[in-house]
Amino acid sequence: MTDEDAIDVLICGAGAAGLTLAIDLARRGISFRLIEKMDDPFRGSRGKGLQPRTLEVFEDLGIVDRIAASGSLYPHQREYHGDGSVKDVALFEVGEPIPAEPYGTPLLVPQFLTESAMRERLAELGHSPEFGCTLIAFEQDRQGVTARIAKDGEQQIVRALYLVGTDGGRSFVRHALSIDFPGKTLGVRAIVADVTLTGLSRDVWHRFNEGSMETQISFCPLAETGLFQMQGPIPLEGEIDLSAEGLSALTAERTGRSDINIQSVSWASAFNMNARLADSYRVGRVFLAGDAAHTHPPTGGQGLNTSVQDAYNLGWKLAAVLSGAPEGLLDTYEEERRLIAADMLGLATRLLDDAKRGEMRRGREVHQLDIGYGGSSLSLDDPLRRARILAGDRAPDALLKGAAGQATRLFELFKGPHWTLLGFEAAAISIQPRKGLHIHRIGQGGDLTDSENRFRETYDIASGEWILVRPDGYIGAIVSQPEAAALETYLRSVGLQAGATVTH
Repeated sequence: MTDEDAIDVLICGAGAAGLTLAIDLARRGISFRLIEKMDDPFRGSRGKGLQPRTLEVFEDLGIVDRIAASGSLYPHQREYHGDGSVKDVALFEVGEPIPAEPYGTPLLVPQFLTESAMRERLAELGHSPEFGCTLIAFEQDRQGVTARIAKDGEQQIVRALYLVGTDGGRSFVRHALSIDFPGKTLGVRAIVADVTLTGLSRDVWHRFNEGSMETQISFCPLAETGLFQMQGPIPLEGEIDLSAEGLSALTAERTGRSDINIQSVSWASAFNMNARLADSYRVGRVFLAGDAAHTHPPTGGQGLNTSVQDAYNLGWKLAAVLSGAPEGLLDTYEEERRLIAADMLGLATRLLDDAKRGEMRRGREVHQLDIGYGGSSLSLDDPLRRARILAGDRAPDALLKGAAGQATRLFELFKGPHWTLLGFEAAAISIQPRKGLHIHRIGQGGDLTDSENRFRETYDIASGEWILVRPDGYIGAIVSQPEAAALETYLRSVGLQAGATVTH
């Protein structure tokens, strides 16, 4: 195979991270293959919590409504105490949607339904994962990666410009790169299983013996499925019977009730909790994303969400470099995402300690709306601002009107693979039109109006300022009118040159 026959990106692992990356590349016209060593899609509910920031990502990718239709808000917890008392409590602080944050509360959606919706979206874009396809070796040179894959008893050679390992906590790609995965085992082993059962209602999340690491057990109803997700800590050593009979016996032992009967088990796993972070997210033309780069306890529902956002960060950068942007842009992937993962591991571990004490309530800290890249080399405030919203922050939504009088949202303007440049009560600037950049002016003479001052107040912006929003919904730059020329330099640095042509 010659380099002319190469695909742009080989993605190893078709879970949430791999699917996010594939969807993003597909809508950008980047050639790729998405391979998965399992013969069939993952069928467990494991990563069931979707945080508000991830729902914003899914809106951009065109799947938020179909995913929401397959899930529900988190039910209240019903805590059963040893003295026979029962108490219903809210797990999350429920936040009402506001214009700046249209998704106020996490959704509960089984992982297999989330990934099913993602595969549907990928199919609409003309692609699908290749199941039963295993990466068995690869090597790289200055021009690309040569990978050897096995499928249906045969091997083939694939030449790609880049390889991304989204292949989970036991990542073959990470091991092949000899990237260390330091961290610690947290001394907790647990089961998680998707079961059908009798004896419990489906209106609450049933929790028994909360705070006891020996006898705790819970049953969370999974909307639209007829299933419950069963969870509980187990001894660090020894075999665990994950059959319906075995789980029924465990349930009776821990609840003291004989009326809760596990009828069938559609998926089950016993696992040890770890908190680990890869020393590097990149070696040459090979990247890690998702659980291949970080693994963590499930407390707080952070893992799948962080994995989705890894891929969302990497996708536009790969596409930009493949279209002529400087190669150094890819260095910002690890620069931005590894620190986020380190913070997420700390949060999930703290929440695990809380859970051991029976403290399960979650607040805004798990929503991932306040994550940003303020220290990134891609964040430019010129001049330096002292305001609520800065370069590197998530770009909030806001309600506006078009000059023709129709209501619109900023997220509608951001939706898609492009950059967005917003000028507030600003004169036209000399930024030349170019592919991949949408320019809007807000105020008199512009194509948008802010008659209720929602944009001004949300962005804490002054007249004459320009805001550049990245394809992943974060603010790349905020500049004043006199410094607007700095935007041209910034745009060239990310590959948005006027009159530039695609080179890949």
